Amino acid sequence: MALTADDSAVKNLRGVESAMDTPAVSFVVLCYKLAHLLPECVNSILSQSFGDFEVLIMDDCSPDNTEEVAKSFQDPRVKYVRNAQNLGFLRNENEGVRLSRGKYVWIISADDYFRKPYILQRYVELMERNPKVGFSFCSGVSVRNGREMEVLGYSRYRDRDGIIDGHAFLAKLLGKNFVLAPSVLARRECYEKISFYPLELDWAGQKIDMVWAADWYVWCLFALSFDVAFFAEPMVCYREHDLSISSNITQENLKQCVAADIAVPWSIRQKAIERGLKQLSKDSLVAVANEYARHGESKRYRGAISSMNPAEFEESLCRGTRVEKERNWIRARFYAARGDRLLNEGNLLEARHSYWASLRKDPLLGKVYIKLLFSLGKPGVSLRALLRSIRKT
Repeated sequence: MALTADDSAVKNLRGVESAMDTPAVSFVVLCYKLAHLLPECVNSILSQSFGDFEVLIMDDCSPDNTEEVAKSFQDPRVKYVRNAQNLGFLRNENEGVRLSRGKYVWIISADDYFRKPYILQRYVELMERNPKVGFSFCSGVSVRNGREMEVLGYSRYRDRDGIIDGHAFLAKLLGKNFVLAPSVLARRECYEKISFYPLELDWAGQKIDMVWAADWYVWCLFALSFDVAFFAEPMVCYREHDLSISSNITQENLKQCVAADIAVPWSIRQKAIERGLKQLSKDSLVAVANEYARHGESKRYRGAISSMNPAEFEESLCRGTRVEKERNWIRARFYAARGDRLLNEGNLLEARHSYWASLRKDPLLGKVYIKLLFSLGKPGVSLRALLRSIRKT
């Protein structure tokens, strides 16, 4: 079934085929210049043992033969939608969710695919039994140059299946985004009642472009209201290549990525405060401090490295909180991390200044005193030489 995004049929897709039952699951397949990979993705969906689903191929005005490939699938569950104009990744996701009809929604890029035919069966059965679970996800396998490689380390949340309390899960998720996006099956009500993917986030008087961190933010919001299920078995393949969305984002928009990574834990903290969730508010503040520390020490993205200087840090920090006690607590951790980077670069004088700045804000950071010794002149040289010798042995 082929549709164009500005057709009235598309705008009322839930009313199309009204004689048919609403599918249990809607797959939203995002496609832009990925026609050569689309068959592997869609066929991995069509081979699922659980068959009550629809597949929406969301063609974001691809200049290749996506339309030809999409129309080649001889299965009435597959529908082809070509946007009237290029929407961009996030808008294409939201449009796919809006047009879908299923009780559950699975968004997957055309360059990813399922490696197990029973993944959908397992997900749906679990979520039908557990209405408090908002979304399920699993670990995944990296695919490079057409070959399945190792399990993606960051996607290994833990070594066993299970349902996790939403707030406990969120405390971990705020530390970093370990949810593999193409492995997520979410309830429709999560999108409709909580949030679609935000194009921008209003944070501290700024509009933050969310193309890098929108999925992480949405998973956090879902976990505020629902529990989360995890499957330890890697049942999804994630393709790493130059056309992947994450590769292109980090090369072109580093500042936007940094701003979004910092805005997410700050924003979740504000929501925790509004709901009176004291422990989650504390967890969020720890996540904020750790995020600043990573940028102070140098955070590596796929295409670039972020090293935040003190002026940039102060400007961002003072936007985030007006409480001086909180500012100083975060400052101590930022300057300690910055000192580590400077020490590794051999800039001993600046490293000492950063460590002292850290200790002035929080004198109880015991490890910083030890690191300070390594930044001293001749004693520091001797200590570093001793440490290198120990490491070699």
